[in-house]
Amino acid sequence: MRLSTSRKAALSALAVALASPLQAAAWYLPGSAPHSYKQGDNVPFAVNALQAKAFTSQIKGVIKYDYYHPGFQFCVPEGGPQAQSENLGSVLFGDRIYSSPVKAAMLEDQVCKEMCRKEVTTENADFINDRIREEYAVNWMVDGLPVAEARREVKTREEFLSLGFALGSTEDEHSRPYDPPALHNHYDIYIDYHQRGPNEYRVVGARIYPLSKASLRGVAIGMTPNCNAADPVQLSNQTATNVAYTYSIRWRESSTPWATRWDAYLKVFDPRIHWLALINSVVIVSFLCMMVGIVVARSISRDIYRYNAIDMNEDVQEDFGWKLVHGEVFRPPNRSMLLSIFVGSGSQLVAMAAVTLIFALLGFLSPSNRGSLATVMIVTWTLFGSIAGFMSSKVYASLGGEYIKQNAILTAMLFPSLVFSMVLMLNFFLIFSGSSGAVPFGTLLALVSLWFLINVPLTVIGATLGVRSGTFTHPVKVNSIPRQIPHQQTWYLQPLPSALIAGMLIFASAFLEVLFILNSMFGTKFYVAFGFLAFAFIITAITAATVTILFAYFHLCAEDYRWHWRAFMTGGSGAVWFFAYGLFFWATRLELPGLANKVLFLGYLAILSLLFFTLFGAVGFLATYASLRKIYSAIRVD
Repeated sequence: MRLSTSRKAALSALAVALASPLQAAAWYLPGSAPHSYKQGDNVPFAVNALQAKAFTSQIKGVIKYDYYHPGFQFCVPEGGPQAQSENLGSVLFGDRIYSSPVKAAMLEDQVCKEMCRKEVTTENADFINDRIREEYAVNWMVDGLPVAEARREVKTREEFLSLGFALGSTEDEHSRPYDPPALHNHYDIYIDYHQRGPNEYRVVGARIYPLSKASLRGVAIGMTPNCNAADPVQLSNQTATNVAYTYSIRWRESSTPWATRWDAYLKVFDPRIHWLALINSVVIVSFLCMMVGIVVARSISRDIYRYNAIDMNEDVQEDFGWKLVHGEVFRPPNRSMLLSIFVGSGSQLVAMAAVTLIFALLGFLSPSNRGSLATVMIVTWTLFGSIAGFMSSKVYASLGGEYIKQNAILTAMLFPSLVFSMVLMLNFFLIFSGSSGAVPFGTLLALVSLWFLINVPLTVIGATLGVRSGTFTHPVKVNSIPRQIPHQQTWYLQPLPSALIAGMLIFASAFLEVLFILNSMFGTKFYVAFGFLAFAFIITAITAATVTILFAYFHLCAEDYRWHWRAFMTGGSGAVWFFAYGLFFWATRLELPGLANKVLFLGYLAILSLLFFTLFGAVGFLATYASLRKIYSAIRVD
């Protein structure tokens, strides 16, 4: 039985990934079937939204602009731009893909091909010059591949393919400043092709070298632009400027097969830094696990032996330390319904993150399928509503809750409403700013439909199953009268200091991956180190669990039995440092002009911090709950 072309490509990618595990942190399967061309066939170009990139040292904006925004006055294809279909994740991340006026024919070189001529008004000149100063990048694609610009890392001088190319330049090749900036209006494009068979070719790479050329200066009206012009095009804010957009295309044969054509884009940048950070995280986790092990093996085991000793000596039989509060430790906390809702929502996020990382590690989230990562996250979150309902109702019932129906409805509505309202508020700012990143009404309607038609029923079903499965068993009974908590507590056991100390350790486990993700969101590189990310996620979860257990033990030894909310806060306290680092990232790597940019960045950071808090807060609470049930089941209570 003969394999299809796409299956051959998938098996080829799988073989390459398995054969070289040390060169990449993740491998992938191609996300779409390959397209073969014959000589002279049209090779389609497409355009995407413009986004500010950190071409130098700082990112100067977070607002995306549609490629055919009237302010840019770019050339449009004959018959007008045609929108291409996009998935849910692609739309949410601001991708707006349209057809391009660039025309390419397989193996046919073109020199100084004119796209169009534009008269840039003074108003549009100011708009374009501001975007050039903010280092906005133009995004083109050919046969689904980004048309990339080769750049070098400032520190290591290592070459990488930048996502998008600069709209213009603020200085010449001798680092002398342009005033006003120079607009890139000529593009030298080099397309790599791989010959698969007789008159069968595939596109496997595309590089671009944008240039600024005053190609209409000294050229009579109706004559061909001069693509060898030495002077740049500078848009004046005093008079209109005539600009000719031109391009040259050259074809280069490559030995790279189609199945591995993304490897040049998906290079894991300086993997040694990842390994050093992960080794550091492993050391932290090992140290914490060792501390918890010592506490459990020595302190708790010794205490249990003394508590269970059959001796009439009152000094031995007298309760002290964490046993002294055995009748209070499982007393329901204040606002137990709210706590159980957040635990259920956090459990849903844990399941979503785990399954998404598994899909990414197996290579199903190919970068050629734009937005696939976000799409999988949304779909898995929707389908895992049953986990949220199950865990929330089970925890709520175990804490003595009686309003099961209200708990199920609030679990399905509260946390999603909070996130959705934040997204909706940011969407208004995007619309007000004229950004292409604004989510269309139809997409918002699709999200609401997924929420109410799938997630809510699944949450209710999960809640029903959680109630029927019964409550978590508690090994000791709760006293009828609450025990008084000592007023004097060590300073590091106070709620805020203990949370900050624990959060510092938790965030340290994930720090480097957070940095790379932020650089990928606002920078010029793909983030594809899913192997490192999965490892960091596991380490961070273990750190959150062990730190929370350790601090809960300290609190109980201090006769403070209010561990429920503290365990959740301690586990999620890394979000405080996450938000603080985001502000530091803003101060050192971002230049955000205008109110809209500032509000958008703070809004994105707040949403990420909320997700971080809820996810690892649930991990900390569930780990502590399980450990306390285990510890108190080992003592004999008279």
